[in-house]
Amino acid sequence: MMKTPSGGALAPRLLRAARRELLDTGRLSVEALDEGLSRSWLRSRDFGLSPVGRPPGAPHASGAQLRRALEQQHELVAHARPAMEDLFAQTRDSDGLVILADAQGLLLGALGDGRFVDRAQRVALRPGAIWDERWRGTNAIGTALAEQRPVSVLGGEHFLERNAFLSCTAAPIRDPQGRVLGVLDISGEQRGFQRHTLALVRSAARMVEHRLFQTRHADGPRLQIHVQPEGLGTPTEGLLALSEDGWILGCNAAAQAWLGPDAARPSPLEAVLPVRWSELMDWARQGGEGARRLHREDAPPLWIRLEAPRAWQRREPASSGTSPAASAVAIDRLSAVLPRSVPSTSNATDALAALDLGDAAMHQAVTRARRVLDKPIPLLLQGESGVGKDLFARAVHDSGPRAGRPYVAVNCAALPESLIEAELFGYRPGAFTGASREGAPGRLREAHGGTLFLDEIGDMPLALQARLLRVLQDRLVQPLGGGPAVPVDFQLIGASHRPLRQLAAQGQFREDLYYRLNGLTLCLPPLRERQDLRVLIERLLAAIEPARRVVLDPALERELATYRWPGNVRQLEQALRIACALMEPGETMIRRGHLPDDLIEELDDSTLRPDAVPICASDEAPSASPEPATATASMLRAQSLAHARRVLADCGGNHSEAARRLGIGRNTLYRLLRSGVV
Repeated sequence: MMKTPSGGALAPRLLRAARRELLDTGRLSVEALDEGLSRSWLRSRDFGLSPVGRPPGAPHASGAQLRRALEQQHELVAHARPAMEDLFAQTRDSDGLVILADAQGLLLGALGDGRFVDRAQRVALRPGAIWDERWRGTNAIGTALAEQRPVSVLGGEHFLERNAFLSCTAAPIRDPQGRVLGVLDISGEQRGFQRHTLALVRSAARMVEHRLFQTRHADGPRLQIHVQPEGLGTPTEGLLALSEDGWILGCNAAAQAWLGPDAARPSPLEAVLPVRWSELMDWARQGGEGARRLHREDAPPLWIRLEAPRAWQRREPASSGTSPAASAVAIDRLSAVLPRSVPSTSNATDALAALDLGDAAMHQAVTRARRVLDKPIPLLLQGESGVGKDLFARAVHDSGPRAGRPYVAVNCAALPESLIEAELFGYRPGAFTGASREGAPGRLREAHGGTLFLDEIGDMPLALQARLLRVLQDRLVQPLGGGPAVPVDFQLIGASHRPLRQLAAQGQFREDLYYRLNGLTLCLPPLRERQDLRVLIERLLAAIEPARRVVLDPALERELATYRWPGNVRQLEQALRIACALMEPGETMIRRGHLPDDLIEELDDSTLRPDAVPICASDEAPSASPEPATATASMLRAQSLAHARRVLADCGGNHSEAARRLGIGRNTLYRLLRSGVV
């Protein structure tokens, strides 16, 4: 981060002099520090922090708050995890930590080992801690969020002297609309800093952004751009998400760098590139492939390639309204297990329609939501954790008249109680100790003109419920620290997995707020009750693996159809994502052994009940003669044990390989061999 000839940290002598100048005069010499570090140190001072001594108590998320934050950020966590593991593999010899934080500086997860982990714990560099600058001063995570760019903070460049042993490098992760979702960070001891670390972290962040973009816009046309044809299809490419009439719906950072700020706003493609959308569309529908070179006035030429939806290709249309990638073989594979789904009667092609895959309860929720899209009626989404309340809320926004305007999501359970009031209502400069010198508008004002999504609103403290109620009644926001109230206009969507009506009756949730939120309540069904599992699996697999068609083993499909899915759609998506990652490059069928071990073991526990079949078909067919149930169960358990022992012997005693061949978890195999039963 420092401007030094070597590219390393500024000399300790100069840092000490700069810190002393700041303490004595309240100013910093531009010659001593670079502009970015100067801004951060001055912000840290304005937050009321002192470089020496112990800092004031910083908020720390409880276990429940961290779990809910992880649920809220499940998409970011799922896409960041492979990048974190790759970073850790490349840097594990340096004895450091790879960290993921959200947009508020809350540490969501970390990978690390060795002696440094213990030392990091002593300065709260661990999941649940908040490393926003207002609490920790200059640090790579908080400063990357504040500056919205990659930074390295080395040794004494940290504002707090107690963190001077750290060497930290962080890069922001942005969503397809350019908003910062979180930060990837590598932290270690100062003496272990490597000059290439910044490049590693920036590359990993770009990889996460690339996957997020492709997942968010998997169902529509995407335009790939690069200054070199070899760059298309790599994480360094620019990406534009387009509507079917050629309007830009989103772009990544690389595209914005090449095309300018207009690419980040809804506008026709012709406004940023010298190409007609109708020409590109006709080319794609005719099966056009490869890259095209575009000449631009006063700018270098660009190579472009259109990724068109499969429905544009000249082929027989899908007859069921499901993903065109679904084949006739896969359509009826679960017909004996799943109940008949209801066909979608909507001709819409918006974000809500993408959620209407054939389940009766989901279809009803989508239909009812659509009827109030243009009306000032608040929505309350109820359902178990993981059913997709956040995705439904976003789809309501994107399908309504406020699409393209701000969409502000706040997880009421993830924010520490000491921060939630300032976060929601904003504050004036100097409103409290540590308040920003510029103040903050608050999330309610940021949602003006758009949609405010209050997730897990049942966890909002009672005192703040009263303030929120006044805002909803008066449509005026009063920031902390006084000043004039500010008018606001937003569509309100609340969500909770807790029974709000019951909580209101018990006095744990304000009854008047409940009825203010409860304009229209929609109950989203748990996955175990949905009738569209096979279509949902096809859609998820198409989004996870857009470059190849992946299917499930028929026996595994039947098994998953009867599983209880306690984590709902989120658990299903994560299981499929892990299974795809564990497949060999040439494989296209997910089998039991590709699933996560914990899911395999839960399937085993249900499979090996006394009235169930063996874990794996034995080479010997079971007797067809009628026998008492207990005798049959004993025989099946004996066959399972004998078969497992034979497979283990064939694998030379390698338990991991034997478990893989049997399609069960390794712990399940140990339990079976130990006792003969599970």
